[in-house]
Amino acid sequence: MTVPLVLDASATRWSGRGPDAPLLVLLHGYGADENDLFGLVRYLPSDIAVASVAAPLTPPWPMPGRSWYPIEGLNGRSSSDVTAAAQAVLDWLDAEAPDASRVALLGFSQGAAVSLQALRLAPERFGAVVALSGYATPGALDGDAALRERKPAVFWGRGSHDDVIPAALIAHTAQWLPDHSELSGRVYPGLTHSISEDELDDVHVFLTKWRDRPEDSPV
Repeated sequence: MTVPLVLDASATRWSGRGPDAPLLVLLHGYGADENDLFGLVRYLPSDIAVASVAAPLTPPWPMPGRSWYPIEGLNGRSSSDVTAAAQAVLDWLDAEAPDASRVALLGFSQGAAVSLQALRLAPERFGAVVALSGYATPGALDGDAALRERKPAVFWGRGSHDDVIPAALIAHTAQWLPDHSELSGRVYPGLTHSISEDELDDVHVFLTKWRDRPEDSPV
C-alpha cells in the first residue's frame, strides 16, 4: 500500500491570515521551498490571506529544496505522482483551513501542475487557479466532467523561451484548459522558466477579480 504524502504544516508561511479573508495557497516549484513564492505577497491583492506551503518530498542530492513529485529526466513526469501531491494539498486544506469558504491556488512549474490536478480532484473547492510555467497532466480523472460543467477561472502564464516544460505537455495543456476552465493568460515574449513583473501585473488583475467577485459568479 502506498503511503499518502503529507505536507509539513509547521513549514507553512502565512500572511494576512483571517477568518473571513479569501485564501490563496502558493505551491512552489522543483528545488524550491515555502520561502520561494512567499516573496510574491507584496505583488498580490490586499485583503486576502496567503499560505505558502512546503512540498512533501526532497529531491535527489545535490538538488536543494523540496519537490512535489519525482522527475526522471525532462519527460519523466508520472500522472499518478502529481495526483498524490494534489491529494496532499487537499488534505492540508482540510486540516489547516477547514473553514475557508473561498480558496484559490497559485503554483509555479511543478506547483502549477499540482494546482491544476487539485482543481480536477475537487472542482468545488477552488474558485480560481493561477498556473505559471506549468501544465495540465494528461489522462482522465473522475472530477473532469464536473470541472467541464463548472469551468472555474484559470490563469495560465508561460514564457516564450521556457525550455523546461516539454512541448508535448504545453500542447496538451493548450487543448485541455479551454475545455475545462474559463481560461485567461498570456505567453510572455523572451521569458524563460521564470516569472516576470508583467506576468505579476496580470496575476494581480486576475486575483483582484477573484477576490471581489460575488460567490459563484465567474471571474
